Amino acid sequence: MEPKRIREGYLVKKGNVFNTWKPMWMVLLEDGIEFYKKKSDNSPKGMIPLKGSSVTSPCQDFSKRMFVFKITSTKQQDQYFQAAYLEERDAWVRDIKKAIKCIEGGQKFSRKSTRRSIHLPETVDLGALYLSMKDTEKGVKELNIEKDKKIFNHCFTGSCVVDWLVSNKSVRNRQEGLMIASSLLSEGYLQPAGDLSKNAADQITENPFLDNPDAFYYFPDSGFFCEENSSDDDVILKEEFRGVIIKQGCLLKQGHRRKNWKVRKFILREDPAYLHYYDPAGGEDPLGAVHLRGCVVTSVESSPEGRKSDEENLFEIITANEVHYFLQAATPKERTEWIKAIQVASRTGK
Repeated sequence: MEPKRIREGYLVKKGNVFNTWKPMWMVLLEDGIEFYKKKSDNSPKGMIPLKGSSVTSPCQDFSKRMFVFKITSTKQQDQYFQAAYLEERDAWVRDIKKAIKCIEGGQKFSRKSTRRSIHLPETVDLGALYLSMKDTEKGVKELNIEKDKKIFNHCFTGSCVVDWLVSNKSVRNRQEGLMIASSLLSEGYLQPAGDLSKNAADQITENPFLDNPDAFYYFPDSGFFCEENSSDDDVILKEEFRGVIIKQGCLLKQGHRRKNWKVRKFILREDPAYLHYYDPAGGEDPLGAVHLRGCVVTSVESSPEGRKSDEENLFEIITANEVHYFLQAATPKERTEWIKAIQVASRTGK
């Protein structure tokens, strides 16, 4: 009987020999993690057994890479993985830890809890708190703050975070709020913006977070950017990134010249409506952008050359300028979700 598939999808994996980072199709089983060069491959490039392994998240071994976690095997060999965004990393880490715990206890992996309790856990659920903070109506308000001839977009102050924690009764007082905010920062749910908050975060202190109106922070997937005095061209270029992120993740994209397929990280923003795509293995600047205003998006059953694709779940974006983009999702559900999200952005964005 084959092991149950718990989770699968693209992650960027660090090589053990050449130390290069490459996107791989990962499959989490009950007893290990298989990784493939492509989703369509029949046999994996390798397998990481979970028995006796441990998971470290967030992993701070690579300062320029976000959303990294580490799996350490019984042979003390470290395997590094990078997710596309925070929630994706946390989902993988949560399932891997649970799979390891099930192996140790001789149990079958199950997403349904066997315990029923009306009591909340004593420890704070930072993941749930983070989602509440990001709520567009009741969460922490993102602002554009000007300081020292710089404009910090999509950010908020340290004082605002503590104010929110106290007013929502997540903590009893500001001292507790400072401790929770420091934990959120340490776990990667918040990021420092500006010299004051960055310097505090770099110091080895009890509270790396500052309850200060001059200390700025941002959510890691908020579209934050800082701009100084710039030309009109720079302002026009950065207008693309002012939109709120409504969806992100990895998809296969077909190149316009060579017609080959490559894994790309996509970030969908609305108002203005843009779909930016990046090299998932690294690089802060996008490889390209698709202006979605007035576009048409639909599912397709064959490749642009008319041949049946090796993979299913294809969809096509046709821009207002009649540029065609062919993308491929991992599952029918994922394809439907992307199509619906793009359709909404194309109607509401600039």
